[in-house]
Amino acid sequence: MTTPSFAHVSINCRNLNASEAFYTQHFGFQRARVVPLGDRQIVFLKSGTVYLELFQAEGESLLPTPTHDGHSYPGWRHIAFQVDNVDAKLAEMGKAAPITLGPLSFDDFIPGWRSVWIADPDGNIIEISQGYVDQEHPPEFQGDSSQQRAEVAIP
Repeated sequence: MTTPSFAHVSINCRNLNASEAFYTQHFGFQRARVVPLGDRQIVFLKSGTVYLELFQAEGESLLPTPTHDGHSYPGWRHIAFQVDNVDAKLAEMGKAAPITLGPLSFDDFIPGWRSVWIADPDGNIIEISQGYVDQEHPPEFQGDSSQQRAEVAIP
């Protein structure tokens, strides 16, 4: 079996240039590739092994703008970035970081774990977090009937 690796997150942007500037200036991404598509283009941004794929949006969203830490219905809730210090990152970003929730402390779970949620230029929610660490021995999944794993038959 081939083990997949994470490839990218794709974002539809109202203003491709504003989104590229936001992610390069505040989260260290750099332009990795531009794919021309006639009168449009796809812009790939890279940070380490993580890519963002930026598309020019066509039309307006039919969904309400997400709030707090993102939509609670099925779909992607938010993307997240780990930093050394949430407060320092917010200060560095200034008005470019409109807070939608927090900062909140999760010391009851992990000492020093804090997060804040902000909106990008298109209103997408971004979590900025500090201090998260993996659990040494996480328990097995214990879902109820509404959260059971789907069994997949492999031919």
